[in-house]
Amino acid sequence: MAAPKKGRSASSQSKPGRSLALILIAIVALTGGMFLSGHTTPRLGIDLAGGTSITLTAKNEPGQPNAINKTNMDIAVDIMNRRVNGLGVSEAEVQTQGSDNIIVNIPKGTNSKQARDQVGTTAKLYFRPVLALDPQGVAATASPTPSASTSGSPSPSASETGDKATSTSSGSPSPSASTTSQGRPVTDALKADATPTPSTTSSATATASASASASASATPDAATAALQAKYLALDCTKKAVRAVTGDGVKPTEPTVACGKDSKGQWTKFVLGPAEVSGTEVKKAQAVFDTQGVAGWQVNMDFTSKGSKQFADVTGRLAQNQEPQNEFGIVLDGEVVSNPYVSAAISGGSAQISGSFTQTEAQDLANMLSYGALPLTFHESSVSTVSPALGGEQLHAGLIAGAIGLALVVIYLVVYYRGLSTVAIASLLVSAALTYVIMALLGPAIGFALNLPAVCGAIVAIGITADSFIVFFERIRDEIREGRTLRPAVERAWPRARRTILVSDFVSFLAAAVLFIVTVGKVQGFAFTLGLTTLLDVVVVFFFTKPLMTILARKKFFAEGHRWSGLDPQRLGAQPPLRRTRRASAPVDMKEA
Repeated sequence: MAAPKKGRSASSQSKPGRSLALILIAIVALTGGMFLSGHTTPRLGIDLAGGTSITLTAKNEPGQPNAINKTNMDIAVDIMNRRVNGLGVSEAEVQTQGSDNIIVNIPKGTNSKQARDQVGTTAKLYFRPVLALDPQGVAATASPTPSASTSGSPSPSASETGDKATSTSSGSPSPSASTTSQGRPVTDALKADATPTPSTTSSATATASASASASASATPDAATAALQAKYLALDCTKKAVRAVTGDGVKPTEPTVACGKDSKGQWTKFVLGPAEVSGTEVKKAQAVFDTQGVAGWQVNMDFTSKGSKQFADVTGRLAQNQEPQNEFGIVLDGEVVSNPYVSAAISGGSAQISGSFTQTEAQDLANMLSYGALPLTFHESSVSTVSPALGGEQLHAGLIAGAIGLALVVIYLVVYYRGLSTVAIASLLVSAALTYVIMALLGPAIGFALNLPAVCGAIVAIGITADSFIVFFERIRDEIREGRTLRPAVERAWPRARRTILVSDFVSFLAAAVLFIVTVGKVQGFAFTLGLTTLLDVVVVFFFTKPLMTILARKKFFAEGHRWSGLDPQRLGAQPPLRRTRRASAPVDMKEA
């Protein structure tokens, strides 16, 4: 038996079942993951499922000519994400388009007017004193809060205060965690706040507080009772309630609000009138304390006006016990942080320190920065797609895909006959992989199947069919040269493989470039085209080629049945090349 030529492996010929088993295991595993995740259908985009698409264009505030930049736009996107998700719409998409546009896509089932009001207005950030708080579902005990401090002051350890975060105000001792008034009635808290300490309150702040108290004293019992009732009825665990908590509340009025602590637990607050506006925050950034043990913290710089206001409110709050020595940083009606103080913070700079992770510190810094974000947004366009119209578009897209697939199948059956079974089986495997992966990508990365993405999947049918045709034609060329099917398959594969890889690389490169340079729905087309192109390579290598190797051993294909699509006579094959041996000359055995 002749040894195989050097450099040639017979593994791909002798064990094609391994490749088939591998891809089938992958399909089963992905399908199982799809059912376990509970997402058995691809997530649909707005143009198919229905919803509202809002385009917002940024404008510079007067005196801020260069405010439209990537940092400010990213902060705006983050805040708008918080707003639309606060409406209970976890599938909403907020993304930048170009340098000055933000696209907000909100799927069906949402009040479109409310959503437009939420994302179309500038965020409001205020510093309000905390009058009372109550961690929902927890007994009335002291709540660990982050601390506000003067810049550069040392921070005592958490063990000194019993709190998770500490006060670092010029080395002053922090209030004891055991002296808490968070369980006080709201009425008592309002009365205590209405009479600020004269020694620590500036005349400007005292005048503002006096006027606010005077306006509320016209009907003190009614106003207090209304706030008390609102506080008792507030359920911070419900998204719909949180979304409208601060609606219609003026900065000069006390209010109730919700906030979440580092453990993810909701707390409800009673807050006094706003003392400092977020527009007085000049700069906020997350930094790591390399000189001490504070870890990640947030540094704030105030304007001259904000510096005075902040010194006034922190000086007054420092005279109180917990939680009335805290101020709530309120963004869009939600308390994003409630640090406490133990002394007046002057100088125009402050730090909020605590057990922050880097992400938490950066998120808080972004929110503080947004209070002074020198941008406004106006609606450039609003398009609403009804679920009925989206369903019609999806139905039309599926019909177009079915027609395209049917035409490809008819062509394959007519032209390749028996070989068409290989192509159809490969198309089914490719379709199964595409469907399962799209269903999994919805919850994983937020991929939504929109109408352009459906078009990309339809185009991919032709790209996948091209790969089969290249391979089949290479095999038929080898048969025309007089070779039998098994060697023809193995000789055709290397040349077909190179052509398939080059073709798919060009398609994938085009999809990648299109995905990078475009935005919005066109990206769906590019993503689907790129995904299906990669799957085409996987299917051809791990399914089509091994299956063809197995079928080449079957009599129906190996002998070139007239319906196999590989009939040598129909293909015009040449007679097989045969070697002929020359007859050797007779040897005369006689002795000379």
